[in-house]
This record gives sequence, C-alpha cells and structure tokens, in this order.
Amino acid sequence: METSSSELQATLELQAMKNQLESIQAGIVAKEEEVSRLRAEQSIVAPYSKCCGRSLIKNIIRSEDGGISLVGKTLIVGGWVKTGRMAEKNTILFLELNDGSTSKNIQVLVRSEIYNLDDLKHTGTSIIMEGQIVSSPPQATGQAVEMHATSVKSVGKCDAKLYPIAKKKMTLEYLRSVSHLRARTNTIAAVTRIRNAVSFATHAFFQQNDFLYIHTPIITCSDCEGAGEMFQVTTLLSGADKAADAGAGSGESAKEALAAMQTKVSELGSAVKVAKEAAKESGDSAGVAPALALLTAAKKDLEKLQKDALVVGGIKRTPEGKIDYTEDFFGKKAFMTVSGQLQVETFACGVGNVYTFGPTFRAENSHTSRHLAEFWMIEPELAFADLEDDMRCAEDYVQFCCKYLLANCYDDLEFISKMYDKEAIPRLQAVASTPFARITYTAAVELLLEHLASGAVKQELGQEFENPLHWGCDLASEHERYLAERVFKRPTIVYNYPKEIKAFYMRLNDDNKTVAAMDVLVPKVGELIGGSQREERLEVCEQRIAEMGLFIEDYSWYMDLRRFGSMTHSGFGLGFERMILFATGIENIRDVIPFPRWPNNADL
Repeated sequence: METSSSELQATLELQAMKNQLESIQAGIVAKEEEVSRLRAEQSIVAPYSKCCGRSLIKNIIRSEDGGISLVGKTLIVGGWVKTGRMAEKNTILFLELNDGSTSKNIQVLVRSEIYNLDDLKHTGTSIIMEGQIVSSPPQATGQAVEMHATSVKSVGKCDAKLYPIAKKKMTLEYLRSVSHLRARTNTIAAVTRIRNAVSFATHAFFQQNDFLYIHTPIITCSDCEGAGEMFQVTTLLSGADKAADAGAGSGESAKEALAAMQTKVSELGSAVKVAKEAAKESGDSAGVAPALALLTAAKKDLEKLQKDALVVGGIKRTPEGKIDYTEDFFGKKAFMTVSGQLQVETFACGVGNVYTFGPTFRAENSHTSRHLAEFWMIEPELAFADLEDDMRCAEDYVQFCCKYLLANCYDDLEFISKMYDKEAIPRLQAVASTPFARITYTAAVELLLEHLASGAVKQELGQEFENPLHWGCDLASEHERYLAERVFKRPTIVYNYPKEIKAFYMRLNDDNKTVAAMDVLVPKVGELIGGSQREERLEVCEQRIAEMGLFIEDYSWYMDLRRFGSMTHSGFGLGFERMILFATGIENIRDVIPFPRWPNNADL
C-alpha cells in the first residue's frame, strides 16, 4: 500500500516535533545543571558577608569531595594568618589561613607581584583575598585543594613583635592572661565550636521532645540550694560612696550629737514642767507657750538626729544595727541566682514540660580547676513524671549530645584528641551507644567499701581514697569517677541519697532516711547531672524547709505550687561547662567558657 502525500507530510511534521521536544528537554537538563551549579557556588558564600562575597573555608575544604568540584573556580576568602612561609627567594608566600569556621586551614599561595608579602606573612594578620581554587600538588598531604591568590582586597596588619599569640603551642594558663585574643588559637576555637554544638543540641533535644524554653530570672530573693554562697545585688553602696564624697562625719560624732540633743530635750521638758507649775500658782500662763515651742522644736531636731543616727557610712540601719534593706532597690535582700530551678517549676506546674538554660552564680572562694563563679546551667522540669522518668530523660539527653557532637564536630574532636585527650572520641562513642548503669547510693557505698577492703582501689589507683567514705557522706569526685571509670566502665546513675546531704525540695522516700535524688556520673568528670523527683506534699516540704534552717516566708510562693493543684514532677540540672570538660578532656573549667570568672578575676 502506497503512502499518501498527506500522511507523509504528517509523519515528517511529527518527527520534527519530536526532534524539537528532544532539543527542549536537553536544554532543560542543561539549564537545571547550570542552576544547580550556580546554587552550589552560591551556597558556599557566607550569607552575611555579601559586602565582600566571602566564602567560608569550611564550605571549601570540608565539602564531600574536599573541594575538588570547586577546582577552577574563583572565590574570595577571609581570615587570620596562622603561619606564613616565604619561598623562591621571597617571591612566593605560602599562608595558612583560618576564619574560625573549621579547625582546618586553607593554604593560599601569594606571589610578590600581587601584594607586598612582608605585610601578609605575620601570624595574626587579617586578610580578605580573591583567588582560584586549584588541586594541591601530589606531594601535599591533608588537603585536596588550595588557593592561588589573584588579588588582595583587605589587610589588617599585625605587629609580630607585640602580638602575644605565638605560632608555637602555648599553655592554656597563659592564654587566660590574654583572654581577649585567645579565641584565635586552635584549642579555644575548637572548644568554642564544640560548646556551640552542645548548646544547639541542647535546644534541639528539648524542643523535639515538646519542652518549652523558659527564661528564668538572674536576680532572685531565694537560695535554691541553701548554700548561702551567693552574690548580693544592692544599690545601697552608692549611698556609702556619696557619704564618703560629702565627707560625712563619723558614727561617733553622730552619737554625740544625738546624746546632746536628748539631754537638751530632757532639759526643755523640765523647763516646760516648771513653767506649767509657775502658771498654776500665779495664774499667768504666758511663759508656758514659749517653753512648749522650744520643746517641740527640739523634739523635731531629736527625731531627725535619731533617723540620721541610723545611717552609718551612708547606709541606713535598723534599730538593732542591721542594714535596713527596705531602703534597697527591691525592698529586701536580692542575689544573683545559683539556679533557675525553683522558678522554672512554676511553669512546669502550669504548662507542662519546660527547661531553662542560662547563667548562674556562686560566690564560693574556690580556686580549683572545677569551680567558676559564673557558669551555665541546663535545668529541665518534667510534669507528671517520677524519678524513673527523670533518669531516663537525663540519659537520653546526654546520649543525644554525644551523638550530635560526633556527627557535627568530628574535625574539632580529632584535634582535641591529638592535642589533649586521645580518649575523647572513644569516650563519646561509648557514652552515645551504651546504656547507663544504675545503682542506689547505699549499694554504691557498700560496693566502694568492698573495693577498699579487698585492696582493689589501691591496685587500680595506686593509692587509697583521699576522702572519707561512709554511709551518709557526700560522694567525692574520686568516688564518683571510680564507679564510672573502674567499676562499671560507663556512665552510672546513683540514686536514693541520704536526705541530710540533699536539698529540701527532693522527695522524701518511704524509709524517711533517703530522698528520690539521682546523680549521673561520667568518666573523666564524675558528677555531670544532679536531679530528683520533687517533693509535692505540702506538709513534708514545709518540714524539710524547717529542718534545713531556711525561712518558710521566703518560699511561700513555692509552697503555693503544692497548695494549689500539686502533682508528681521531677527535674535535673546539668552544669554546662562540665559537659564540655567531659566532651573535650580539657582539665581546667576556665578553659571551656568564653569569659571565665573566679576569685580576683573578672577580665573583660
């Protein structure tokens, strides 16, 4: 059968349309690939460095292929010089540049025709430069790519003779003396990124588990732990300064003036009495009014002097000689908080599960490597939850943070492992994957005493425990670490502690000797978390407050939580810096917080 001319024409048109469609589809694919490439290039540019178009170094060298896909691209980087090395008769400069986004540096090759190399080579110099990404030479190790600079856009010079941060490794103790510059060092930068990651993980964990984030007050009038070691907040001292500036007289001179005025009032009182008797005898009362006027005026002066006498050194006192805090800003004693727990409980008893994450303060005159005057606390409160729920939440939280660090900060952890603690990564991996051990306080003390008696402690540690050990004692760090590191070899939760060594708000157990408290012990640190089921029974809570020697009036609002709609609830507190110590293996807590505060030190 012959094909008609109309059919042939239609066939040709159909083929032409297919060819056109294939061309359009190929164009779409090509355009999609171009868009993807442009998006990829755009994604490595820091979103808020558009003024210079700077790309973060981590987005270059920490990409999946190590930056190979960027070879041939022209990018802009900015950062601080770690090291500078001249080559080929000072015509080439090799820079190790870091911008804080990663522990890894990018190597940049700069030629003398581009810029004056002497202005770029010193450690601490800040530079923004543009260059081409090229593959590293075969003999290079550690990085797949480097940058060859084509222009230098900005330079912040650094005088090598004065700059206190050297190329070589410096002690962490020395770095505390230059705290405003120590963030430029590899160690502090790595710790900072780890701290940031744990902060993010903390919020992620609680938000994913339907906790509300509550901002608790920094200024408080209650002592959560009854320790008494609190920083006081007052505006009264300004009065003392004003009195000193005004050259106020001594307390003794004020007392003398008061005594003199009291004598004068007494004498004038006697004069009024005499005048009245004379008027009665003579019938002329003209002399009484002047005497009364003098007495009234003297009494007003005496009243003023009595008030003034209560002001000693510019600060008003009570008649008993104590400071009159009704004159203070808040009308009573106020302090920097040692914990937001009591306040956050008010929201747990109204909106359910909550947590607070903020700074706390302790005026403890301690210079140990484990104490700070200002530190951060994470304190969740679980509504309608008992001690078992509390322990499970604490375990889940710690494991979540460990997993997050391993997934997001591995480069920094590798650096920490190399420089400070080779067990840092294995420790995090073990904690992230191993169920926590659990043991009662009573059983833990018995177990430790058995190890002491058998000689196991001396065999393990090379010496006996330094701190006394008996039922009723507060376990020392050496006891806690021995349980976690030597006995169970994993994180351990000790629970049901003697009531005498725990706070009033912890629920009294049926034995009337212990409370439903728990501590999470981890290797390297000891106690990481302390928590409890809260005492929800009004009468028991009031009794515990009295036993602790606290004033029930200061906690009337806290009692209302038990008085109106009380329920079972629990919570715990984690010292954030201790979590960073555990993760990094750094020995001194002053090196894992940006601005450490301890006795006689409050720089910046």
